[in-house]
Amino acid sequence: QVQLVESGGGLVQPGGSLRLSCAVSGNIFSINAMAWHRQAPGMQRELVAVINNIGATNYGDSAKGRFTIYRDNAKNTTYLQMNRLKPEDTAVYYCFATGYYYSDRGPEEFDYWGQGTQVTISS
Repeated sequence: QVQLVESGGGLVQPGGSLRLSCAVSGNIFSINAMAWHRQAPGMQRELVAVINNIGATNYGDSAKGRFTIYRDNAKNTTYLQMNRLKPEDTAVYYCFATGYYYSDRGPEEFDYWGQGTQVTISS
């Protein structure tokens, strides 16, 4: 009923920029929080950034000052603008969204992860 589709990953040189996108589709009633997490090989998944339904944001320490999360509610899409990228930013980036969708029984809560998009920072 709900799908998250990420895009925008790739290979970038250190110091470069990337913008990730995550579009939520389906019979959506409302979306509450949307977030980006990342997981590097051999590491635990960590929070990168989160944005709630009124635009309040919070960032993991690694993202502060370099990354910006924002959302387009009309498109049910969140974006992660990543600047001044470092090799240690290399990871699979996962989108997460929570909210409500229309079911046969009315609005029901959902929380979904996307499949992830690879970001590689290397010269």
